Amino acid sequence: MKIVICNDGSAQAENAVKYTALIAGPCQAEVTLLGIVEHEGQQAELAKKLQASRELLQGLNIPTQTSLRTGEPIAEIIRYTTESACDLVVLGAVRKGTRGAFWMSAKAYKLIKGILQPALAVIGNPAALRRILICSGGRPQIEKGIEFTGSIAKCCGAEVTLVHVMPDLPAIYPSLIQRQENVEALLRSSSNLGRNLRREKELLESQGIKTNIKIRDGEVIGELLAEVRSGNYDMVVAGSSISGGPLQTYIMGDVTREIVNRADCPVLVTRGEAAKPERFGGFFSHIFGAKEKEEK
Repeated sequence: MKIVICNDGSAQAENAVKYTALIAGPCQAEVTLLGIVEHEGQQAELAKKLQASRELLQGLNIPTQTSLRTGEPIAEIIRYTTESACDLVVLGAVRKGTRGAFWMSAKAYKLIKGILQPALAVIGNPAALRRILICSGGRPQIEKGIEFTGSIAKCCGAEVTLVHVMPDLPAIYPSLIQRQENVEALLRSSSNLGRNLRREKELLESQGIKTNIKIRDGEVIGELLAEVRSGNYDMVVAGSSISGGPLQTYIMGDVTREIVNRADCPVLVTRGEAAKPERFGGFFSHIFGAKEKEEK
């Protein structure tokens, strides 16, 4: 694994370096500390901080190099990560307030959307990586992200919980909702959701990773954040989809954006293919699947 850490010399960047060491060491990864300054006169000060971070990582037997560039930070980071072969981009994320639609800095959003690799936003000063929560939409598009997360969990000896939220449904379906909240029954079912969650669980368990599944019922964002806060997780994983248009960027939907904004632990934003739109009927098919067949 090759990891790039975007380091601007801030205290949060130092936290990101320390947290990345929890991944890079067990995964035997190579790390590049990427520093960007807008003016050449700023290079000397940042170079000292990059060297200090390099010595910290090398002291943990993590192969580390530095790269110091001059230019507009976001453009240079996107350029570097596009031209260089790397598997994960890490950035220190700082809150800009506790109100409003966007709490994370605009720079963090642009980086997460603009880079092609999975992006890890390190929030706060975490010191462990034992429990990982994957927010599963129950769709095949997240498999790529699950495989990547699984490679980290396996190296670090972390356990994984897959959480899926059943959105509020019309009252005409109460018995179906109760039945689907039974995890084992759901995994045994032939519904699209059951098959996809079963596949996700099998992908992780095939790597020897202890895997749990939780089903919650209610408003999606609120329930996911409630699980994040109550589960003492060390990392949360959410997906992004590729956008349309001539330039390849990624879209953070409402759920991922809110998790990045409001989670109190590092958030890994993985990459997936664009999901195909479904009509209303397809939504219930996804959840309840071959209902009539199961009841016969």
